[in-house]
Amino acid sequence: MGYPTLFIRFFGCNLNCSWCDTLYAKYGTFKSMNIPEIINLWKKNYPQIPYITLTGGEPLIQKNIYALMEELLLKKAIIVLETNGSISLKNTPKDVIKVMDIKTPSSQMDRFNLYENLKFLNKKDAVKFVIKNRSDFEWALRIIEKFKINYYTQIFFSPVYKILSPQILAHWILETKLPIRLQIQLHKTLKLK
Repeated sequence: MGYPTLFIRFFGCNLNCSWCDTLYAKYGTFKSMNIPEIINLWKKNYPQIPYITLTGGEPLIQKNIYALMEELLLKKAIIVLETNGSISLKNTPKDVIKVMDIKTPSSQMDRFNLYENLKFLNKKDAVKFVIKNRSDFEWALRIIEKFKINYYTQIFFSPVYKILSPQILAHWILETKLPIRLQIQLHKTLKLK
């Protein structure tokens, strides 16, 4: 967070989170691009920015996503994959930074959490919990403890946009004394969409 980053937002998602704030990535319009067009867009418009975030929707439902990741890595991009955690990370290149959601109960999608994905994460990666209320917060703490997540990867807590105040979530995090990072959608806060 905080680095200038090219966001590549993919259309479509296999989940329907109750508080989704990117419905346009599932129900809006999109521009279809092939891998060379994506590379050219990056090189032409953002040649000095190595960070590329692949987000959605859900990037892992895209047909050529692994080929795109490999090509971007060959071009020396630093790739961050944001995924909803419901699809296996087994085929994701090891050099890709993975930010995997664990869906909280308020999303109504927590039954799709693929906990086997935790074995594909390491210290450069992160697990993200999007928190709507205190109940989600307490649930997330139980999951962290159950899977010992803080021992092998980073943990992000992100407030549901315009529902839970980042200040309230920050206070809850501080009370835990755990190494949990508050993550806000900086591009939205700064109106850089």
